[in-house]
Amino acid sequence: MAHYKVEQDDWLTVYLKYLLFIFNFFFWVGGAAVMAVGVWTLVEKSGYLGVLASSTFAASAYILIFAGALVMVTGFLGFGAVIREDRGCLSAYFCLLLAIFLVELVAGVLAHVYYQRLSDELKQHLSRTLAENYRQPGAAEITASVDRLQQDFKCCGSNSSADWLQSSYILSPEAEGRRVPDSCCKTVVARCGQRAHPSNIYKVEICGMILTCGLHRRLQLHFY
Repeated sequence: MAHYKVEQDDWLTVYLKYLLFIFNFFFWVGGAAVMAVGVWTLVEKSGYLGVLASSTFAASAYILIFAGALVMVTGFLGFGAVIREDRGCLSAYFCLLLAIFLVELVAGVLAHVYYQRLSDELKQHLSRTLAENYRQPGAAEITASVDRLQQDFKCCGSNSSADWLQSSYILSPEAEGRRVPDSCCKTVVARCGQRAHPSNIYKVEICGMILTCGLHRRLQLHFY
């Protein structure tokens, strides 16, 4: 009877060991995916930094990279703990899991609470950028960022294409009669912005809303 109980305990230990190993594998893969999204965001979407009022976009990418790296390190510790069956490593592993959970819980709540404020700030700043900085001397980076934003997200203006009516560029002779920049056009050709018709330009989508929603979704990918 005692021998049977020992065999049962051994089987249960092996079962839990493999279960923890599988859980840790998916945990590690999740951390790698989050870090990859952070790196991709920073590398591929860094062109939008010129139109943001703050470093929120870059900060969100760095948060994802840091969180992903922390999860991966914790995952490696978990692998070592499972293979070596070291109680000290297992204790450290579960402590790190608890710490990660608490940090993500707090960060997720803050991201949800400040989302609307961030959205308003970004849309207001984008509106000012369109009106005051687009195609102005010394603002080549901002101009390129706005053009890329409108083409990538198929939108025109912060709230609508009407935002361009107050733009210093559109009101200047350099606009050559354009009502919106050429980057608002569905098919970009020279001076296509002279015709601000829904069949020619993007008028439904809102750039400011799309940009802030994109930031929020990147944070949600990890925090929720």
